[in-house]
Amino acid sequence: MRVLIVEDEPGIARMLERGLVASGHKCISADNGHDGARLALEEDVDIVLLDIMLPGLDGHEVLKRIRRKKPGLPVLMLTARDELPSKVEALDSGADDYLTKPFAFEELVARIRALARRKDQPNTSALEAGDLKVDLLSHRVSLADKQIDLSSRELGLLEYFMRHPGQVLSRQQILYAIWDYSFDPGSNVVDVYVRYLRKKTDRPGVPSFLTTIRGAGYRFDPPQKD
Repeated sequence: MRVLIVEDEPGIARMLERGLVASGHKCISADNGHDGARLALEEDVDIVLLDIMLPGLDGHEVLKRIRRKKPGLPVLMLTARDELPSKVEALDSGADDYLTKPFAFEELVARIRALARRKDQPNTSALEAGDLKVDLLSHRVSLADKQIDLSSRELGLLEYFMRHPGQVLSRQQILYAIWDYSFDPGSNVVDVYVRYLRKKTDRPGVPSFLTTIRGAGYRFDPPQKD
């Protein structure tokens, strides 16, 4: 992937570029908001790593300009500020993800992979797998024509599974893609919500379509039509 790094601290920018190039990515960079916005709009980039505190234009303004011209371009915001209002403002402005400095480089790479997968997913609001149907706009889920009531978090988890049929998804992948940004990677929240989903969707005598892969995570096996 071609990554645009918009970061005014030279040491951090060099660290990001070296690590991403070593991971197989190509990088271009800017050390101020004006150049960052220009490169994001003029260059063919796949993802933007955008610091919030920038000279010229701050990250929020850069993000607004990107969203006006390239609404589908993934943007991951970077900042030293850990206050909740800063996170909310970034996400409400259209950021796809948020990472607070200092962070582990492995976590950054994992989130970049998650954003790349999300970009490649179809944007349809109606999903269907066997006799399981999901309408994301109306928040309606049915299995074998029987309505199922899911919470917003359960629905988000089910959507993620349905967009990755047959793939083994690690708990960390699911956590980064679906959950809030404050969760510890060692949290068992994924296992808890998988149990919730199974309780609401498993049928007597029929194998669960959420398969546990020991030591790896979970796999969604689409249910068969009756």
